[in-house]
Order: sequence, then C-alpha cells, then structure tokens
Amino acid sequence: MTPLVSRLSRLWAIMRKPRAAVGSGHRKQAASQEGRQKHAKNNSQAKPSACDGMIAECPGAPAGLARQPEEVVLQASVSSYHLFRDIAEVTAFRGSLLSWYDQEKRDLPWRRRAEDEMDLDRRAYAVWVSEVMLQQTQVATVINYYTGWMQKWPTLQDLASASLEEVNQLWAGLGYYSRGRRLQEGARKVVEELGGHMPRTAETLQQLLPGVGRYTAGAIASIAFGQATGVVDGNVARVLCRVRAIGADPSSTLVSQQLWGLAQQLVDPARPGDFNQAAMELGATVCTPQRPLCSQCPVESLCRARQRVEREQLLASRSLSGSPDVEECAPNTGQCHLCLPPSEPWDQTLGVVNFPRKASRKPPREESSATCVLEQPGALGAQILLVQRPNSGLLAGLWEFPSVTWEPSEQLQRKALLQELQRWAGPLPATRLRHLGEVVHTFSHIKLTYQVYGLALEGQTPVTTVPPGARWLTQEEFHTAAVSTAMKKVFRVYQGQQPGTCMTVSLSPDLGSLQSPTTGLKRFSCLSLPSSWDYRVPKGPRCPLRAVGKSPAWASKSWIISFGLTSPLMHTASTVQPSDTSESPHSLRILLLIKCLFL
Repeated sequence: MTPLVSRLSRLWAIMRKPRAAVGSGHRKQAASQEGRQKHAKNNSQAKPSACDGMIAECPGAPAGLARQPEEVVLQASVSSYHLFRDIAEVTAFRGSLLSWYDQEKRDLPWRRRAEDEMDLDRRAYAVWVSEVMLQQTQVATVINYYTGWMQKWPTLQDLASASLEEVNQLWAGLGYYSRGRRLQEGARKVVEELGGHMPRTAETLQQLLPGVGRYTAGAIASIAFGQATGVVDGNVARVLCRVRAIGADPSSTLVSQQLWGLAQQLVDPARPGDFNQAAMELGATVCTPQRPLCSQCPVESLCRARQRVEREQLLASRSLSGSPDVEECAPNTGQCHLCLPPSEPWDQTLGVVNFPRKASRKPPREESSATCVLEQPGALGAQILLVQRPNSGLLAGLWEFPSVTWEPSEQLQRKALLQELQRWAGPLPATRLRHLGEVVHTFSHIKLTYQVYGLALEGQTPVTTVPPGARWLTQEEFHTAAVSTAMKKVFRVYQGQQPGTCMTVSLSPDLGSLQSPTTGLKRFSCLSLPSSWDYRVPKGPRCPLRAVGKSPAWASKSWIISFGLTSPLMHTASTVQPSDTSESPHSLRILLLIKCLFL
C-alpha cells in the first residue's frame, strides 16, 4: 500500500465515526458588522456592547468560552460539523497554535513595545496605534509609519496635544485618513475626560472611545490588559472558516456571528493576547488567501478544509469501492447557511481555498475631477499653491491642488478651473493653462480620475497673500505636507511635463557622441575623455556634466559624478556603479540619471 493510500485510508477510518448531535451547550456571540477589519473605516459607528464589566465564564461551556449576557444565542440550527465539539479539540488547537507562534512570530515594533512596556496605559496606547494603522494596510507599510508616530508622540498626552495638521502630515500616504483623526480624538478624550487612563475592558473601550469597534477593542483588551476576549479580523476569519469548513460569505451577519462565537470559544484564557496575535499571524503568513502553506500549518490536523481536500483525493483515487460514509455537514433542517452555497459547489482545483467564498465586491463608483498645479517663482525656489479640504468627508482636512468637478466639455472645464484658481490667487493668465494628462486613483469606494492641468506664473509679481485655507509651499515642503497619495501622483505628472525631465543615458569613453536610450532625445557631444568629461546640449542652454575623478580603488570601477547645473535649484552629487564590473576602464559603460533644467 502506498503512503498516500495508507494515509487516506486512516483518514477515512477516522471520518467514519458516528456524527455527533448538536449540543445545546454550545453558544456564540451575536456580532455587529461594525468594528470588523474589513469595515474598519466605519468603526466610529460600531454599536456599543451592553456589558460594562469583566466577561464571566459561560456555565457548562469549555474553558475560555466567555459570555456577554445580551449576545449569547443558542446554536441549535448549526451543524456540529462547523463547531468545536469538546474541550480536547479546543485545548489541542490552543496548544498547537501558541507553540507555533512562540517559534515563528515576526519581530514587529508594536509587539516589542507591548512586551516591554510596564505602564498599562502606555502599553494600551501602543497597541491601539498599531491596530488602527494595520486596518486595511499591510504590515510592511505600517512599520515605518508606526515607528515615526511613536517617536513623535510616545504617550497619549503627547498625541492629545498635537494639532490635526501634524497628525494628517504624519499619516499622509497611509490611506483612510479618518483613522488618524479619530485616533487623536480618542487620545484627547482619554486625557481630558478619563483622567489619562485607558478603559480596561473590550466593552468599555468600545463604548467610550471614538473609532474603536469590536475588533479593535478586543485586540487592545486582550493584548494590553490580558482580557480573555476573542477577535475576528480578515486573517482570523479566513483561518476559522477553513478550520471549520465554513464556505459562506464571512461578511454576512450569520457567518460573522458564528466566527465571533468560535473566536471566543478558542481564545486561551492564560495568554489571550498572544493567542489572538497568533491567529492573525497564521492567517497572514500561512493560511493566506490564495496560496496557503498547509504543510506548515500547526493546526492542519484539526482543519476540516484540509480533511475535505484529502477526502476528495480519496474518492478520486478509487482505491476503495462504494460510497464512503464520511463525516460532513448535516443540518437539522433545510440548507446549512455555513456551507458552500449551492450556486458555488466544491471546486477541486481550489483545494482549501474553497473556504470561504466571498461575495463579489461592489465596484467603486467612478467620479472625475479637474485639478491644477499653480506655480510661481519664490525667494527659496518655485512655489506651488495648495488649498485645504473641508473638515468632513473624503480626505477631510488634507491639502490639495485647487480642483473642480468634471465638466462635459473642455471649454467649460477650463473656465471652471480658472475661476477656482482666481478665487485663491487673483487674476491669472488664462492662455497659460495647459492640460498635462490624467491620474486615476482608487479610494475605498470611489475611483477618481483627475484631469491634470498646469499653470506657471512667469514675468509677473508673485502672489504673496492668499485667503484662509490656502498657502504657497516650496516643492520640498510639499513632499512633507499633509497631502494625499493622489495629489503626489498629480504632482509627478506635472513634474514630468516640465523642462528638465529625467532621462537615463548610457555613457561610454570610446564614443564621441551619445543619445538617450529611453527618449531618443538630446544628442550630446564629447569634449574631452576620459578623466574630465564635459557634455553640452548642442542647441539650447548649457547643462554641464563633469566626471571629476575615479574612486580611490579602481577595482570597484565606479565614477564619482557631479552635476553642475546653471540653475541654483538643483545641486546633485551621485556615485554610480557600472552594470558590468568585468569591463575594462576604456570600455566602461555607466548608467547615469541626468537632471537638466532648461530655463
């Protein structure tokens, strides 16, 4: 007997055990949609829990199955196939998951802070910041933002005293900007109304802090305060759906209730924070959406999705005759609402990825806008005009280029945009308004297309005063201002259309002239080789590039390059490496990034 057939035969024998009846002692929490990570942007509207004290253990339930009085409902309509039927299964799941986590957990800055910080309020604040940032955002992106945030505002008091402008500025680029605003609002409430002390339970955290929903409250309470409360985010939902073969849409109310009940049943009362982080870690690194690493999963032996895959393989192998009497879902009445929907039956090619099947997302609505980069010369270099968005709605309080809604014709569009610009900067030369291109940026629910325009004010008196809600910034200040990623995309389009666009050129000492391989523009003439290279544009202003010498060790075959430009706005020095270090000095080809400013 082959190893695969032997393994499948043992699995078959295990799965032939009699089906257990639905137990009346299994209970779950009724969940609200608010506060779940998938809908993190709506956290401020989460329905508070009726509980205001510590969670009590549910009599007759396995250890760790906590109870919230108004949220406990019977599971008589749910097949035991989707449940953990006894304490042995629960204990095995906890032990396997925590042992794996102790060995494999990632070293993340918020975990180090939670482990090292002895002050409970500072620990809870550190967890709170990380959980808010991680909503809808990848870990790799959050790390630098989190580190910068905690360096600037290490305590609740520091954040409470900051301005919204400072918060938006640091949050810029992280997306879902209302999260930062609500985080600061919460910090101010803790400092001004709660004596500087964070609420100590998931229930009071959700009740008292703006923007804190069920998931965030549970994460803070379990990690910072050791409360035995389960959490369900996108990663945990996926893990639970696969472990208990739940194929229905996890965002539906019924499935969400079931998942929160399972999470509460499983959470380890001795290490609730570690358990919740372990479940999230498993979903993020092993039980991934598309390519799960089942062979590395610590709870593979308890996973019904994996058992289903092996059962299908057993049936396909035809090594045993007849129809195997294996365990599967057997609802008391009617169609099980937790199984794969009838319209989407088992797909052999998907394997465990059959669980769960998500409902198709509604596409974001499409909108269009016209925006203009208005530039004028200034004492410290070119300045660009920014205006502030309203304090509510999309991108509330952030700065942007003057914008108007889309108009059906180019003529009307230019007229409306020019009127908006003049509202902030006074009379402007309409003939200089140029269309440069477009930028498409998708927010959580809106796909917004920006028609990008540019207008450079030259040969006229600079605008020195602007109405409240507008300001002139240098390009350097723009990159550190509280602006959205969409506006940074717009500015890149504007920069790309200006004289002095970056080009990559290939230089070789044995060539008398050369040309940009990327644009086919600007032929340069070589004046001297090789110790001192000086290139000029044959027609037009001077843009000298000089090789001032070799690196001390020629073995590295690098050249020290200095860009001496006629414009005072640009002073650049760079060390460039050859693409092929085996080439001789006389045939060395170097890729340079040349920035030329043609005035």
